Amino acid sequence: MDNREQMNIVIVGHVDHGKSTVIGRLLADTGSLPEGKLESVKEYCKKNSRPFEYAFLLDALKDEQAQGITIDTARCFFKTGKRDYIIIDAPGHIEFLKNMVTGASRAEAALLVIDAKEGIRENSKRHGHIVSMLGIKQVVVLVNKMDLVDFDNNIFNSIKSEFTEFLDKINIKPINFIPISAFNGDNVAGKSANTLWYEGPTVLEQLDGFANKKENRQLPFRMPVQDIYKFTEENDDRRIVAGTVLSGTVKTGDEVVFLPSKKRSVINSVEGFNTAPAHTVYADQAAGFTLKTQIYIKPGELMVKAGETQPVLSSRFRVNIFWVGHVPLIKNKNYKLKIGTMRIAVKLVEILNIIDAAELNIDTFKDQVERHDVAECILETAKPIAFDAISDIELTGRFVIVDNYEISGGGIILEGVPDSDNSLVEHIRDREYLWEKGLIPATDREEIYGHKSKFIVITSGSEENEKAIRDIGKNLEDRLFKRNYKAYYLGVSSLLNGLAAESSTDFQARDSQIRQIGELARIFTDAGQIFITSVFDLDDYEAEKLKLLNQPNEIIIVNVGQSPFNSFKPDSNISTGRSLDSTVDTICDLLKQQEIILDYYI
Repeated sequence: MDNREQMNIVIVGHVDHGKSTVIGRLLADTGSLPEGKLESVKEYCKKNSRPFEYAFLLDALKDEQAQGITIDTARCFFKTGKRDYIIIDAPGHIEFLKNMVTGASRAEAALLVIDAKEGIRENSKRHGHIVSMLGIKQVVVLVNKMDLVDFDNNIFNSIKSEFTEFLDKINIKPINFIPISAFNGDNVAGKSANTLWYEGPTVLEQLDGFANKKENRQLPFRMPVQDIYKFTEENDDRRIVAGTVLSGTVKTGDEVVFLPSKKRSVINSVEGFNTAPAHTVYADQAAGFTLKTQIYIKPGELMVKAGETQPVLSSRFRVNIFWVGHVPLIKNKNYKLKIGTMRIAVKLVEILNIIDAAELNIDTFKDQVERHDVAECILETAKPIAFDAISDIELTGRFVIVDNYEISGGGIILEGVPDSDNSLVEHIRDREYLWEKGLIPATDREEIYGHKSKFIVITSGSEENEKAIRDIGKNLEDRLFKRNYKAYYLGVSSLLNGLAAESSTDFQARDSQIRQIGELARIFTDAGQIFITSVFDLDDYEAEKLKLLNQPNEIIIVNVGQSPFNSFKPDSNISTGRSLDSTVDTICDLLKQQEIILDYYI
């Protein structure tokens, strides 16, 4: 079995700057052409009174020599002593960009060809943008046709200086500039006597010097949680976390973390259906796991190993997206993002630049992404999600966007972006600036009502307490109401057919409910009332969101039994097993301690 290393290389550059000649020369000089192909092309040129060009080798392989130009993406194969190469000759048209962005032809390095005589052209810069937008880090510039400028060192250095300055602006740091004459073979497979002033590698040496991506098994462990299966028959109380391992390995006894919830446990056993017992699971295997500590997690979380490099956790990220939707991608509209098994609401918050895939025009001023555009932009999800930059782990750095139940775009994540000043913070800032208050000050309401306002949230991380926390909230309302306090209980499920109904699809319902309950709390507390709700399995991000939404008024969060939080500290933790009245008493005591209730008597 051939286990030779493989690498994908993309080659880009302005028309007639010699991309196809470079490829033809690489094919010929590495002995990678079909037997007799070189001789037959030379004979064809002789018969038709045409000068032989190495570019014809590539065109002959695609039966395109009559066209004289490369009109489609070609995939060519050649070998060196180190590895096998797939080199993608890219004209930069729609199919190429779509494939590169969505993953059909992922390149790990790029060769950018510039004609030494013509110099840097607009398309040279456009292709530089494309390489940058694809997230390719390993870039080498080939300054071709040096024979046409008499191998002038000054011309080479001038191009190198000018193009380095441009590439720096688009976040590309080229590994090398190589002076070549692809037609004559200078510095392609062998060192050239015409460039004694150049001491760097040949093109083939440079290719072999590129770092290849690691095999999936060598990468950090990543498994999107597909589902959690619970068994009840014959006293079987297992909860099995199931999914397909994308990368890395994991075994029994390993500590794992689920993201974005940050909940931790240790693998107790590896489970399978009609499979031999196993203790280790590898990349590309579907498997199930039981955990030593029972924790409540949801499908869509990313399971990782505690001791390894962790993915990025953010609600904002810089992406490149290829848009195929019939309707443009527009700012601040809710779409569905699918990454791994995660489904979450997402919106476009900023367009950095757009490349028209058909014309290769770059636009930094468009305010929407049209069909067949490639855009570099900032996306924001409803809450932080776990992902890896495409340069680190491909499988957790790719996503698709769904609009009206159709996949309308696909893309790659380049990096996480700080989300401290996200759209929610901006919304609250704008809301408070425009908030129009009545004539009654809060102190007057407190004096008349006999209490201060408060937003009370009751939660639990245990499924057994899901109904109990609703009962606690309702009984707390009843107790306070009977003492003549202005109290009102509203369960988040009440919003499904009310305020949040218009966006109550599966992936948006929870976020919409949290958002609406927080907005209502701001109104109720501003009206001087005690507003009560219960939210099962409230996580850290949701708790912080409710605190933000209720600003400038305050919030009390009470947890009952097993906590759903990772780092968030609730105002009170109440153990299970207590009577309903006793639990309500505890919350009332907390209100009294905080001087919300001024004259409460049990």
